[in-house]
Amino acid sequence: MKLKHISLSVMMMGATSLAMASGYHFGTQSVSAQSTANASAAEAANASTIFYNAAGMTKLEGTNFSGALNLVAPSVEYSGATGNYTSPAAPGAVRPIAGPIAGQSSGKITDDLIAVPQLYLTHQLNEKVTVGLGIYVPFASETEYQRDSVLRYNLNATSLKTMDINPTVALKLNEQHSVAVGVVAQHAEATLRQYANHGAAVPGGLGGGNGTFDGYAEVDGDDWGFGYNLAWLWDVNDSTRVGVNYRSKIEHDLKGSAKWTRSTDALAGGPGNAVAVLVKGLFPDSEDASVKITTPESLSLHAMHKLDRKVTVFGDLTWTKHSRFDTAQLKYATPKVSLPAVNQGDTTYLNPQWKDTYKISLGGAYQYSEPLQLRAGIAYDKSPVPDDNHRLATIPDNDRYWFSLGGKYDLNKQSSIDFAYSYIHIKDAKANVDSRCTTLGQTTCVSSQTVGTANYKSSAQILGVQYNHRF
Repeated sequence: MKLKHISLSVMMMGATSLAMASGYHFGTQSVSAQSTANASAAEAANASTIFYNAAGMTKLEGTNFSGALNLVAPSVEYSGATGNYTSPAAPGAVRPIAGPIAGQSSGKITDDLIAVPQLYLTHQLNEKVTVGLGIYVPFASETEYQRDSVLRYNLNATSLKTMDINPTVALKLNEQHSVAVGVVAQHAEATLRQYANHGAAVPGGLGGGNGTFDGYAEVDGDDWGFGYNLAWLWDVNDSTRVGVNYRSKIEHDLKGSAKWTRSTDALAGGPGNAVAVLVKGLFPDSEDASVKITTPESLSLHAMHKLDRKVTVFGDLTWTKHSRFDTAQLKYATPKVSLPAVNQGDTTYLNPQWKDTYKISLGGAYQYSEPLQLRAGIAYDKSPVPDDNHRLATIPDNDRYWFSLGGKYDLNKQSSIDFAYSYIHIKDAKANVDSRCTTLGQTTCVSSQTVGTANYKSSAQILGVQYNHRF
């Protein structure tokens, strides 16, 4: 079978990594937190505390609303890319290089601008209990290679949209301690476009061969997954506060369909054309596809300390169990058969072997005047990708550094506006892509069985504004 289908899980993770946090995460769910490079989780200044530490809801009187909009300008460019076809080999043997893949070797794979909204609402029931609801977008991005890229058999285009609905309740135990628990309902929609090397299955006498009759599939799927969040906040004294926030793993069973489009050259001869008949026999017009994934749990430790009336400092350390994405399998309803039939099956295997990671953030706030507070922060975000040989073309992820500036302006006693700008520097990366079954630890797999390399240069800018109101 001459197809490499990157699974829905990889598309999700590739998209989210380009949404400017390492691994899965979008990176920021609050503009007030963004202005400190997400170091201010212990602050509990507005309703967005639902995401960062929901126990902070007990610090908010009455009913509070926060609505935010982030404009993300990602830049992920690849260059110096190479791709090679491979030749058939006996089962268990490594397929040798058969020749280069023709096509473009550089380009930009992200949109110029992405808009991401977030909404939060809290309501104080009494002096002890506060309830809240968060609706936010943890993953949102699109990636697209040129249709004639030398890496087209790995992945050509992706799109991802997710939304979390997070009802939460917080309890004030006493003047120093508060706790919270919430439920997270996460909806994910994912699509991808993937090219297939149909020509490799066409005999040379029919004008076939590698790259002569490329086709492609468009795959889409969606699912609801459920998890929970826990939080604790401790006012050590009037100047110092510390907290812990835990967000659970969420399991998804993404189910959808794969629709095939075959080469117009192969179909030009009509229904009786030998090439068209052969290619159509290898791939159905449409079939079911599914993949199971688990988004990782995370644990955050954070603190804030007021140096004086005007200056506050923040810190956050977040651990994420990215090793949940160790392997993944995409299942097709119809087995694929290649010529020769030594590489057949219905499954695409992935072996990224991601590692657990940490992110450390430091920030501060300065009360410049009665209505205006200035804020800033820096962060180091460790990538879960272990090395170049496990970096997927859809996830040119690497360690990154956040630099954030912003502020808060009080419009009146009930309303305020947060604003923030972040620049994210991502270390240059290289991906050595090898989709041969044997290198994935399998004798059969759904794959075009190509190899390739590419260099990546990435960065991002995020501009955010948030309106807060207490009723």
